[in-house]
Amino acid sequence: MGGVRDLQALPKAHLHLHFTGSMRHDTLLELAARDRIQLPDALVSEWPPQLTAADEKGWFRFQRLYDVARSVLRTEADVRRLVREAAEDDVRDGGRWLEIQVDPSGYGARFGGISAFTDLVLDAVRDASERTGIGMAVVIAANRTRHPLDARTLARLAAQYADRGVVGFGLSNDERRGRTSEFAAAFAIAERAGLLLAPHGGELLGPDHIRVCLDHLHAHRLGHGVRAAEDPALLDRIIEAGVALEVCPVSNVALGVYSDLTSVPLPTLLDAGATVALGADDPLLFGSR
Repeated sequence: MGGVRDLQALPKAHLHLHFTGSMRHDTLLELAARDRIQLPDALVSEWPPQLTAADEKGWFRFQRLYDVARSVLRTEADVRRLVREAAEDDVRDGGRWLEIQVDPSGYGARFGGISAFTDLVLDAVRDASERTGIGMAVVIAANRTRHPLDARTLARLAAQYADRGVVGFGLSNDERRGRTSEFAAAFAIAERAGLLLAPHGGELLGPDHIRVCLDHLHAHRLGHGVRAAEDPALLDRIIEAGVALEVCPVSNVALGVYSDLTSVPLPTLLDAGATVALGADDPLLFGSR
């Protein structure tokens, strides 16, 4: 029997990391101080914040903190720094491949439009990859709280960059909001472009929503997907189809999906033979690094 291997030294692929949420806490504080941006205590003295998504009020608070964090990125240099530091953090953790998920519409107004911002992020990714040695790519994600037509716009954007650093198309934010099936047209655009399809599903909602993601969005990967463990037949389907699960245990606990890390059904997924990639999700808000 072989000896115990160093966990940090094991090669890893990090597939579930959000752009804004990847920011280092120290970087957030520094950029906010530079521009005299008032941060809430939850992002300063009470960091990491105590979060929950059990009700709409809890998710609204989470989203408000996310929006505040986004507001500190004011310059091209800020964006490049965020991407470079995300790469450095993953290398430190043994990462060999990193995908950063971003919704360009959240930054378009400040950075000259969604195409200009996407160009900036992709250039920052190429530079960070060269500097650190880690392979990197981008997943463009639509926001499910916005109109499905906005998602189509982003899907077309992602398709334009399919051979220039964008590898996938996702759907993020509170999966209890909106009708997932209404985003099928956007995912069809991305699918025709040969992009990997990776919607969020199976964290705040259970197996029924996972089925919608599979049936209507043709998901190749599921952002989270952890609650597939609640339905053995569904889990078998996921395994047979080769759908990977991007499981983020720390954020699952932080948002109140599970009471503690030992309650996250990761062993159930692995014992069944599921393909699982562990993710940090939003380290800035969950303290998952």
